[in-house]
Amino acid sequence: MLQRIATIAYGTYREAVRARVLLGLAGVAVAVAFYSLVVGAFTLHEAPRVVADLGAMTVSVFSLAVAILIGATSLHRELEMKTILPILARPIARGEYLVGKYLGIMLVVAVFVLAESGLVLAMSAVLGGRSPVVSVCSIAGLALALAFAVWRLPSARTAAPIPWAIAMFAVGVGLASTAPAERSLIVSSGALTLMEVAIVSAIAMLFSAFSTPFLSALLTLGTFLVGRSADTMSRLPVKVFGQVMHDVSAVLAKVVPNLHVYVPARPLLTGEAADGNLLGYVLQAGVQSAGWVLGLLAVGALVFQRRDFT
Repeated sequence: MLQRIATIAYGTYREAVRARVLLGLAGVAVAVAFYSLVVGAFTLHEAPRVVADLGAMTVSVFSLAVAILIGATSLHRELEMKTILPILARPIARGEYLVGKYLGIMLVVAVFVLAESGLVLAMSAVLGGRSPVVSVCSIAGLALALAFAVWRLPSARTAAPIPWAIAMFAVGVGLASTAPAERSLIVSSGALTLMEVAIVSAIAMLFSAFSTPFLSALLTLGTFLVGRSADTMSRLPVKVFGQVMHDVSAVLAKVVPNLHVYVPARPLLTGEAADGNLLGYVLQAGVQSAGWVLGLLAVGALVFQRRDFT
């Protein structure tokens, strides 16, 4: 079973990394990350903070965009092109296929988060006192290594970004030792982003199991917006919005995942909060994310199992 799921996951990953839309999103994300340097240059002694905050936001926003885009379209594309039929004709359950597609999406997002976080960490390192020559040479060397691997080994064009993204992140963490607060923020924010995207991707897979790509993306985006506002919606004042709106909002806040958990205040992420336990917070958020993912995938597999392809 694990081998079948892994095969579907890698196939989904290969299909996604070849998409021009994904490459475009990655290019825009890198451009926005560099733009944060321009914004930071106009601040007074706050450039490291600005670059770290904008960089973390960039990783979060574009990771969510990638998850919603791929999650809403990947399964439908297989159904539309009928390529799913010969796959399911083999000894593979529909639930295994759905889980494999989900893990493939998460692999794509993980590569994006690691690579982008590594770049932001390297920029924060320079602003924190690291030699620009060392940082630029390290990132440029990794970029050239990836280009050389793709040039010499065409078969590695899809597999090479995985170890390369891991190396980018590891190098970024090492370089950012000169900016411990920013490093803590970027690393912990990246981990929380992966947990949040795991839930959003599972929601997208659930909706795509029975709906069209447009409607799946719309429902996923709506659920995400409600989840990010769950804390606010649960406390809407009755005098302003009325009892009915208050009750409906309270119910929605309890039904959807509380995604506000994955965007905590900056002092907690940097370790500046006196009463904050960052490691405990991240572990608790991870447990919550895993619970939602398992539940959503179980429901999605049940719905997909009953779907008629004819």
